[in-house]
Amino acid sequence: MPEPTIGKVLLSQDDIRSRLLELAADIDTDYAGRDLILLGVLKGAMMIMADLARMLSHERVEIDWTTVSSYGDSRTSSGVVRMLREPDLDLSGRNVLVVDDVTDSGLTLSWLVSHLGSRGAASVEVLSLLRKPDLVKVEVPLRYLGFDVPPDFIVGYGMDYAQRYRNLPYIAVLNF
Repeated sequence: MPEPTIGKVLLSQDDIRSRLLELAADIDTDYAGRDLILLGVLKGAMMIMADLARMLSHERVEIDWTTVSSYGDSRTSSGVVRMLREPDLDLSGRNVLVVDDVTDSGLTLSWLVSHLGSRGAASVEVLSLLRKPDLVKVEVPLRYLGFDVPPDFIVGYGMDYAQRYRNLPYIAVLNF
C-alpha cells in the first residue's frame, strides 16, 4: 500500500488560532463566576486544549483528560466505543466542557456526553474544533464549534492517521 500524502490544507495555523480566540472569549463569558473543567479527548484534542486553555482568562479552570476510541488505526469508526481512560477529577456537581477535535458520525461523542452525565456532572457541554456535517448519524449539541469541514480524512493540529501527522500546525486532507 502506498504511503499517504498530505493534500489540500483546509485550515491554516492562523485560521485555527483566530477561531479559538473567539471561542475562548465566548467560554469566558458563559462560565463567568462558575467553575469549569476542560475535559480533553485524547489524543486528538491535545493541541486544542493547550492553546484554548492559554487563551482563557477564566481563573477557575481545571484540566483533565479522557480517552475513548472507536477508530483504532482504521480510517473509519468501528461503531463500538471503548473508554480507555476515565477522567481523574470527580465530576459530581461540576461544569464540564468536553473539548474534542472532530465530530463526524457523532456516535462516540454522544456516548461520551451520556457517560459523563451519568457521573453526576452539573452540566456537560461540548466544544468541537471541527464537524463533518455530511457524516453525522447522531446529532450531538455542540455548544462551541470551530469549523465545518468536508468528509475527507483530515490530519494535523493533533489529529492523526495511525499516530502520525499530529504535529502539523495546520489541518489538511490526507490523500490515500
